[in-house]
Amino acid sequence: MLSFENDYTEGAHEKILQRLLGTNLEKLPGYGNDPYCESAKAKIREACECPQADISFLVGGTQTNAVVIDALLKSYEGVVAAETGHVNVHEAGAIEFTGHKVLEIPQTGGKISADTLDKYLQDFWADANHEHMVFPGMVYISHPTEYGTLYSRRELKDISAVCANFGIPLYLDGARLGYGLMSNATDVTLPMISEYCDVFYIGGTKVGALCGEAVVFTKRNMPPHFLTVIKQHGALLAKGRLLGIQFDTLFTDGLYFTISKHAIDMAEIMKDGLRRKNCSFAWESPTNQQFIILQNSVMEELQKDVAFGFWEKAGDEHTIVRLATSWATREADISSLIELL
Repeated sequence: MLSFENDYTEGAHEKILQRLLGTNLEKLPGYGNDPYCESAKAKIREACECPQADISFLVGGTQTNAVVIDALLKSYEGVVAAETGHVNVHEAGAIEFTGHKVLEIPQTGGKISADTLDKYLQDFWADANHEHMVFPGMVYISHPTEYGTLYSRRELKDISAVCANFGIPLYLDGARLGYGLMSNATDVTLPMISEYCDVFYIGGTKVGALCGEAVVFTKRNMPPHFLTVIKQHGALLAKGRLLGIQFDTLFTDGLYFTISKHAIDMAEIMKDGLRRKNCSFAWESPTNQQFIILQNSVMEELQKDVAFGFWEKAGDEHTIVRLATSWATREADISSLIELL
């Protein structure tokens, strides 16, 4: 059975497994107070060109979004996000479960624009009844987006400027950040993200780690006692070394970027093969997620041999499906996929 269902079907890169095995019997402090976590933080600061960054490690993306958003918002505030944003549609109400509302705004290709955001915030503060409403307390974006699309440097800069004008933080979900940074179509770098965002996270779960996300507060703005906030959410890992070792490995000798580039290369090979088969793309994605339109009969036949993600219906006879490559995708599997279509 071939699998292009997502980018976390495999375990972890072998270098991470080797490091975990090699350090397994070391007796180390818990809760992230170990030398591997400190080493990983130093390497991430260097990669971000952000020496003042405060960094914490959490296990998964939904945990990270819920913890960060709850920690940054006051009780009467919500988070502004694209109507298609991950926190709005694919996290089972995790943000609302913390007591905060997701305030959705229109999007194009999964992205919000600075103009749309600015109008939304201006309209809120111009409303004479805003004291009776949920206040917009921060802005959430993801890079790549749910649609595999990317923000440009100009778009990030403009959104950041709107946030600064209204005095609210910009938070970037980087669950697949490596794949966005290594896309052939991007002009965004990790230092740029550190410059324009108040907080973001570097995804490990989908980019070669067994689990783990590195939260980066870029402007000496980590909420007070953030470790305690993490623990209140049941998200503090006692064996924090497991996360530190993984990120220390990912940020040694550029491994994070190398394996991310592999996924992009595999996606480009997949796209070429799909085009040769005259497959219709639902939209253009420059990252590791590809969205194609299949006749339902073709989709049902393909499901016998290939695992892929359902995305949405495209009329009565067609369906949009997602095919994802990863750090571990083999070119031979892509060739087999193309032969089946």
